[in-house]
Amino acid sequence: MKVIVTGGCGFIGSNIIETLERDSVISEIYCVDNMYAPREDAEEWLRDRKKVNFVNACFSSAEVLDIIKSENIDVIYHTAAIPRVSYSVENPWKTTDTNINKTVALMEACVGNVRRFIFSSSSSVYGGAEKLPTPTSYAKNPKSPYAWQKDSIENLLKIFCDLYDDFDAVSLRYFNVFGPGQFGSSAYATAISAWCHAVKNKKVLRKDGTGDQSRDLCYIDNVVSANILAASYSSRLSGRFFNVACGDRTSNNEILQHFKEKFHQLKIKQAPFRPGDVMHTQADISDSIEILGYKPLVRFWDGLDRTFDWWGI
Repeated sequence: MKVIVTGGCGFIGSNIIETLERDSVISEIYCVDNMYAPREDAEEWLRDRKKVNFVNACFSSAEVLDIIKSENIDVIYHTAAIPRVSYSVENPWKTTDTNINKTVALMEACVGNVRRFIFSSSSSVYGGAEKLPTPTSYAKNPKSPYAWQKDSIENLLKIFCDLYDDFDAVSLRYFNVFGPGQFGSSAYATAISAWCHAVKNKKVLRKDGTGDQSRDLCYIDNVVSANILAASYSSRLSGRFFNVACGDRTSNNEILQHFKEKFHQLKIKQAPFRPGDVMHTQADISDSIEILGYKPLVRFWDGLDRTFDWWGI
């Protein structure tokens, strides 16, 4: 089996690749990344990848599209994107060009050439759902360019599946992924990675808004598992979408309290709410369990301890 992981040097893509490397069925892995925003240890990480063909290019480049059309690729894990809600609010054109236009070029090349296209979507498509836990049947209501971009690709994947018999796809809606390989130095870093970075470097932790925001925080191993299950699903998925999460939620204040108890004498500064952020997320994962056979392998607090270990804090 041959696979392509776009954004393969990023947080989620690199963790998928590490799991695929251990799978004896996988004969060839193409790691596609233009190194625009890779994990901070990407060069060292790549040196340890013995089964990986690294393609230093945009996922919509002629080089990548030629590989898709000539190498009998079985699965594409499309994790590449310009992420972060707040960044998309500041840069709507730039993020739309990559997250929609270039993704459509990739999808078009896959028609008739790839068995399954697995899209890394986001819980942000729900736009702060009033119903918690939120089922996949809940109406989407994106409230940022990033969320709209994910929503649009989900819709177009379904259309592609209806139009082309030789195209199959699935969208995985991730809820607040965290864990090893996620660095926190960027201004757009997720809360947990930013707080771990601050502890590691003896800096001040930032608290956005009241801290009452709560999230269904999903450890990276759960996301990788969902991707592998989606790839191995034997029947046609026809553009369906699934929540990937734990089915519970934890507030920022609860997490910060845990940081205070573990790392004494922390300094925390107050900041405004981030534009486009929602107050609460919590997934209904019953469809994922019933159809894909998914289950959360690592719950939040265990995942947080593993993340601390990876950071060495």
